[in-house]
Amino acid sequence: MKKLILGMAIVASAFVFGQKGEKGDVNAKLQEANKAAMDAYNAKNYAVAAPKFLEVYNLLKTNGQDDKIYMYYAGLSYALGNNNDESIKIYTDLVNSGFTGVQTTYTAKEKKSGQVVNLDKATWDLMKKNSDYSDFKTEQTPSVEPELYETLTTLLLNAKKPNDALVIIEKGLAKYPNNVKLKDAQGTAYYDSGNTEKFIGALKEQLAKNPNDATNWYNLGVMQSKNPATVEDAIASFKKALEVKPDFDNAHQNIVYTIVGDDSKIVEQINATRKEKPDEASKLIDARRERFTKALPYAEAWYKASPESLDAISTLKDIYIVTKNIDKVKELKAKEAELKAKAK
Repeated sequence: MKKLILGMAIVASAFVFGQKGEKGDVNAKLQEANKAAMDAYNAKNYAVAAPKFLEVYNLLKTNGQDDKIYMYYAGLSYALGNNNDESIKIYTDLVNSGFTGVQTTYTAKEKKSGQVVNLDKATWDLMKKNSDYSDFKTEQTPSVEPELYETLTTLLLNAKKPNDALVIIEKGLAKYPNNVKLKDAQGTAYYDSGNTEKFIGALKEQLAKNPNDATNWYNLGVMQSKNPATVEDAIASFKKALEVKPDFDNAHQNIVYTIVGDDSKIVEQINATRKEKPDEASKLIDARRERFTKALPYAEAWYKASPESLDAISTLKDIYIVTKNIDKVKELKAKEAELKAKAK
């Protein structure tokens, strides 16, 4: 499960409608809906908070204020409440609308009290003529647009929609070409969509920028190991992963398995040819022993890095059997029995 990237804090807002007649009724509804949304959000009752934030958004829009920040809060609440479908709809609308979340605050200082007050723009402009106020300032909040692309991408990947995620990623990277999270997600989306070549290309691109990423070296090795023509490249990639992270258990394991190959299939071939084609069987046996001998130092390194791993012990024991190191076989059988007894 990918971790959602949810960065903007929700804060209570003031509304700027009058208090008389119909507008007063609207304002009362807004205050009520906003309070209900905030209370539910703070109580982590996201299933209640999300539609309430949408209610605030729709009330404002009906009265001429298309303030999409409340749509954003609704999408955020749906995401936190694990309602992927509704969250995806809202985030998609926000991305397509060009919403950035940038808000401008207007403040002034009351000379008599020294207190800084928040004002709406119209009042702020008006107060500039009032000698009782000074220090008129504006401040903009940061854009959340990159976070919108990142979160929508994560939501789509979690929903098993890698092709839709790729569309959003490409759109996001066109605006933010150096966004690391989108680049990482692009590799995941390529992999999930079965686009192996592009996934490998994305891994290589990331490694060119950051050659000290053990996970990317490992993932590259896994993909290369699936193609007989790039097995040696896979081994080299696993070695790179281990250079960066010497205790990387999966890298140790996979470098051994990649060298050994599909041993059960080889054993079947040996048994099938042993009687009728003994010379061919002998060649297969010799080739098998050669592979196990090549894998031996890597299996020993794996065991050294993970001395309590039954997989490491069992694999090394099998290699010692094939390479006829009986003393080591006995030693590892004893160690294996000891660990299994502890596990009971």
